[in-house]
Amino acid sequence: MDVNAEPQPHKGEPHSRNTGQKLNWLRAGVLGANDGIVSTAGVVIGVAGATPHNVTAIATAGIAALVAGAFSMAGGEYVSVSTQRDTEKALIAQEKWELETMPEQEREELADLYRQRGLSDHLSHQVADELMAKDALAAHAEIELGIDPDNYTNPWAAAGSSFVSFTLGALIPLVMILLPVGVHRVWIAAAAVVLGLFLTGWISATLGGAARGRAVIRNVVMGSATMVATYLIGLAFGTAVA
Repeated sequence: MDVNAEPQPHKGEPHSRNTGQKLNWLRAGVLGANDGIVSTAGVVIGVAGATPHNVTAIATAGIAALVAGAFSMAGGEYVSVSTQRDTEKALIAQEKWELETMPEQEREELADLYRQRGLSDHLSHQVADELMAKDALAAHAEIELGIDPDNYTNPWAAAGSSFVSFTLGALIPLVMILLPVGVHRVWIAAAAVVLGLFLTGWISATLGGAARGRAVIRNVVMGSATMVATYLIGLAFGTAVA
C-alpha cells in the first residue's frame, strides 16, 4: 500500500457538500409523483364510478386534475423555497455584519461550537483560526447556520421538479383509465396506481433510510383508500343522477 497516495472516497459514499440538499430534492420529487398518482387517480376513478362509459368526462376531469395539481404543487414549492432562500440570505447578511463588527466574539463563538462537538479548547481555537483565515463567512455559515453561502436553495428548480414529478405521477392513472378496455378500465387503472404507489413508497423509504415494507404498505393502503372512497362517491352520485 502506498502511504503517500491520495486518500480516495469510499466506494458508494457521497462526499459532495450538497449531498443532503440533493437527497432532499430527490425525496421531494418522489413525493410529488406520489401526490400526482393519488390525487389524479382519486378524480378519474371517482368520475368513472359516476359515468363509466363517458370517456370524454373522465379524460376532461383527469386532465384538469393533472394541470391544476401540477401548477399548485409548483407554485407552492416556489413560494416555500423562495421564503427559505430569503431567510438564508438574511442570515448570511447578519453573519457578514457580525464578522465585520465583532470578529473576536465570532471567533470565540466558532471555537465554542467545535468544543460542543468534542474538540479540546486548544484544538477548537486552532480549527476556528484556520477556518476563519481561509473563509470566515463560509466557516460560520456551515457550522452555525447549516447554509452554503455559495449555493442558496433554488426556488425555480424546486418548482420545476415538483411540476414534472407531479405530472409524471398523474399520467399513470390518467393514461391507464383511458385505455380502450371497456368496463375493466377502473380495475386496470387501480392496479397501475397500486404498482406506482409501491414504487414511490419503496424509493422514498430507501432515500430516507426507513423501513421499506412499512412505507410501502402505508403508501398503498392510503392510496387504495382514496380510490375506494372516490369510486363509491362517484357510484352513489351516478346512481342518484340516473
